[in-house]
Amino acid sequence: MAKKFIIEGGRYLKGEIRIRGAKNAVTKQMVAALSAPGKSVLTNVPEIGDVEITRGILASLGCVIEHRQDEGVLEIDAANLSTPVVPRQYSGLNRIPILLAGVLLHRFGRAGIPMMGGCDIGPRPVDFHLEGFRALGADIEYRDGAYHFTAKRLRGARVTLPFPSVGATENLMMAAATAQGTTEIRNAAIEPEIVDLALFLQGMGAIITQETDRTWSIQGVDSLHPATHRVINDRIEAASFAVSAIATRGDVLIRGADQLHMLTFLNWLRKAGGEFEMVEDGIRFCGMHSKLKPIAVETGVHPGLMTDWQQPLVILLTQAEGMSVIHETVYENRFGYAETLNRMGARIQLYSECLGGRDCRFRQLGHKHSAVIMGPTPLTGAHIEIPDLRAGFSYLVAAVLAKGRTEISGVQYIERGYDRVVEKFRQLGVPISVEQS
Repeated sequence: MAKKFIIEGGRYLKGEIRIRGAKNAVTKQMVAALSAPGKSVLTNVPEIGDVEITRGILASLGCVIEHRQDEGVLEIDAANLSTPVVPRQYSGLNRIPILLAGVLLHRFGRAGIPMMGGCDIGPRPVDFHLEGFRALGADIEYRDGAYHFTAKRLRGARVTLPFPSVGATENLMMAAATAQGTTEIRNAAIEPEIVDLALFLQGMGAIITQETDRTWSIQGVDSLHPATHRVINDRIEAASFAVSAIATRGDVLIRGADQLHMLTFLNWLRKAGGEFEMVEDGIRFCGMHSKLKPIAVETGVHPGLMTDWQQPLVILLTQAEGMSVIHETVYENRFGYAETLNRMGARIQLYSECLGGRDCRFRQLGHKHSAVIMGPTPLTGAHIEIPDLRAGFSYLVAAVLAKGRTEISGVQYIERGYDRVVEKFRQLGVPISVEQS
């Protein structure tokens, strides 16, 4: 049954919320738990759709999983895996199946992985994953809509990624943890969520070192053991609510917001005129007296401005005085939501040119990956269909800002990645209702 959110806008956010574990960390750690027979425990687990999807995938492989949602605890017993083949029904739901290749090779010597899914933000091929596994000694064949991996035991190798892919780095890290010999992953991603995965694997008995120049060194061990790990807090959710507070001229205390992991975001927020202060166990974001200013910014891999912070920033910049520019260098189709915002009153123009100085993979390829935002522009309510996860939260912010009533469909995208989002907006004073259709 389809669900939609109804929001009466023209509100400001005020109050306090607490965020929990990161979507981009917890699902990868659920996969890593399969490397060790026995029961691993994850705490600080969010209530999100991607956790439930991943839970279903792991259960189909023979895992016994208990999720105590109120406590944020997930127990994963991987003692009796029954199959190395991910069922076809999980093809297209998210990006998790490809990340199972290494752990299933370790447990079975083979793995069957269906085609990938996830948000429609541009092609996300698995070439980097496949070439990395071939370097580690896996044989890979594609047939009948699935990738089939085989290897008696992976061997350590030196792998240089063409781009610091988060998924490929995570996949190869998990695979290398039990490979024979030492693996170097060069030009790798180094996001906090990847560091958190490394910490979990280390707790399971892996030997992992973060070297200089975006390099991970993994000395393979014969086996891993179960472990207990607290999932890192979600810096994307924290930034999204931070922008909501400032754009609506509100005052919100976000418990669990981590200054270290939000360093780059906070700098750009301050450059745009947003005000905030550090408090014990969180950050307070105050928009009542903020004088929003235009900025020119580019997204990039960590420690740059992450691409998942781009969408809420666009909403903020619709309320800034003057012309702002955002150059997207990570995904070529990340501005698909701009047309809807323009229907609500925003003035956003997209360009295929690279409006920035960063070396960009999309130069002269025709992708509209630069945006010019003119502000301030009042927004008005509308009927909205969500195209992807991060755009979905931005539509929520826009709906709160907008005068009048907004109906948002496709809310399953939001629920995939944001923990108890309706409850949190209500805590902050937003009249939001949920309707089934």
